[in-house]
Amino acid sequence: MSADATSQEPGSESDRERSTEATTTVEVRCTGHVREAVGTHDLEFAFEGDRLRDFLEAFFAEYDVEEMLIAETEDEATAHGWAEPPEELPGTWRKNPEGEQTRPYARVCINGRFNEHYEGFETELEDGDRVALIYPFMFCC
Repeated sequence: MSADATSQEPGSESDRERSTEATTTVEVRCTGHVREAVGTHDLEFAFEGDRLRDFLEAFFAEYDVEEMLIAETEDEATAHGWAEPPEELPGTWRKNPEGEQTRPYARVCINGRFNEHYEGFETELEDGDRVALIYPFMFCC
């Protein structure tokens, strides 16, 4: 990647040009409510670009599952009713910026790892990567 490309803001013209130069094909695995909405648990999906953001935009344009997976606000991304966390949490905790977080219990994984452990929605995808869209069925006693 050139120095010019790294200095551009996400969403800038050169960023858009870079992300639409290639077509990437990934394996998509769907669980729970996403599987029900999409109609299958396993599919191959091709899209223009090479970032998770490009994949999600293209996938959501074809399948109406964005609202069940992506939270637009911090409040929508937070599970309520849990105990308050301690001041200092052990280990490394990463979180996507507001508007790029999943709803409580929903997850977007790349090759078996949560996207937050990579570069969030800016994570680069390669042909053959597995993207899992997870929103489990929840049952109460």
